[in-house]
Amino acid sequence: MNRVFLVGDIGGTNTNLALAEHNEFGISLIKKARFSTQQEHSLLDPVRRFLKETQGYISGRSIDFCCVSGAGPVQPDHSIQLTNAPWAIRADELEHMLQKPVKLINDFTALSFAITLLDYRDEHEVTRIPHSDGTLPEPRDGMMLVIGAGTGLGVGFVDRKGGKVQAFASEGGHSEMPCYDRLSHEIHAWISDREGFPAGAELAISGQGIANIFEFICSDRFDTSMLSQAYETKANQLVGGITPEARAILNAARTEWPALISKGANADPYCALAMEVFVHLYGLKAANLTSLFLPTGGVWLAGGISSKNEPWLLRNDRFIRWFEKNYAPHIRQFLAQTPVFIVKNYDISLLGAAVAALQFSASL
Repeated sequence: MNRVFLVGDIGGTNTNLALAEHNEFGISLIKKARFSTQQEHSLLDPVRRFLKETQGYISGRSIDFCCVSGAGPVQPDHSIQLTNAPWAIRADELEHMLQKPVKLINDFTALSFAITLLDYRDEHEVTRIPHSDGTLPEPRDGMMLVIGAGTGLGVGFVDRKGGKVQAFASEGGHSEMPCYDRLSHEIHAWISDREGFPAGAELAISGQGIANIFEFICSDRFDTSMLSQAYETKANQLVGGITPEARAILNAARTEWPALISKGANADPYCALAMEVFVHLYGLKAANLTSLFLPTGGVWLAGGISSKNEPWLLRNDRFIRWFEKNYAPHIRQFLAQTPVFIVKNYDISLLGAAVAALQFSASL
């Protein structure tokens, strides 16, 4: 029996909505739309506009179920207060408007469902990251880790054994920020002083994290003696003071900084250093989370920043060299044998919400 789902993926930057259809061929997205999360005041208005625009796509049929993933934990009252936006998603409001059952899930729970659909050998959907010895380990049944830098830092785990899938929500993006040298410790202290609490990983490993790192290295707190041999950006590239390119970024709206820093990283040393620090921290945090659940099914780097900055992660083994670092030999061995992937399918969160909708609606 064909079923139609309204699905959503709500992040700090974008609100993505879609109609998904399940039939004998599987699940497909038949209509999509994107809205600005920051310009909306709730989910109700974009849902109304989307449904008005899509009336002809389901040929008189009604929506059977609604599943929405959001960037934040699901509360006992079936709401999600978005961690990087000033409003909340409320299941009761959506149910009242749609007159249909609504299920809210964490955004990385949706991603966890979705990665089980991906073919890791499909280069259009996934990039396999070679380890420093050139090997490409194969994923096996068992735990899979999903970690993704976007506006914030999301983390999820999914257990896939014998064809059964169980996804687990996580707020691991708010766990500790990894520090590995003087520069990263100074960035941690600077962010912690500003926040009044120890800096979490999200404040350095995300879009806002790239902005934080860049702001620090452009500040009076930074000096070139903090750079070690680990960095491709050398002190003599920074001795002339803040470059005109870096100063132009500082004068732009802060929400534009991450994209501008990424764009300028191939030419401007301040942008390049910010991206280097980001990638080092990303690799270390992924390794830290890998040691918790030993994901034999692989580490899957989702979120827009990974796919948009793939060359920065891959070139000179920037990401994998730091992913493989650990003081314990047996953990280093496990990390070296863990497959790591970059997810390039931008519809994956919506597909995950559709898979969740199918699973949850079947139990009604």
